[in-house]
Amino acid sequence: MGLFTTPIKTMDDLFTHMLQDIYYAEQQITKALPKMIDKAGEPQLKQSFEKHLRETEGQIKRLDQAFEQLGKPAKGVECAAINGIISETKEIMSDVGDQKVLDAALIAGAQAVEHYEITRYGTIIAYAKQLGHDNVATLLGQTLDEERATDKILTDLAEANVNRKAA
Repeated sequence: MGLFTTPIKTMDDLFTHMLQDIYYAEQQITKALPKMIDKAGEPQLKQSFEKHLRETEGQIKRLDQAFEQLGKPAKGVECAAINGIISETKEIMSDVGDQKVLDAALIAGAQAVEHYEITRYGTIIAYAKQLGHDNVATLLGQTLDEERATDKILTDLAEANVNRKAA
């Protein structure tokens, strides 16, 4: 069966697998964000991470709703991509000694997560529409909007002061 826990034979199977993938990813993000909050020195960065933790908890609830609307159990499948991004971010967090550089590194790690989520949600929404699950597409569109907004906040924060202070 390769990397997948169940065979993927149809577009619906692929759609379900992607939902399970992002469900797992969101759960891992809720575990990683508190550590990032603790490590962040820049008050605005800390606040941004705290806000996104609350949003992520809401995103998991939306995924629960999506699974319910589809009549499928809400469960995750291990996601190597998010595991790798989080692992790399943790490694960098332990390697960086300067707080200002650490804040820049935390933004980089968080944006890697956001970019992954943006691509995954975009794909899931496209699949949902193709499969006639417009209600799920609309629901997850709210999450995609939040992910894009978080990415913009992080970019603005990095460009406005964090990167300058770290340089």
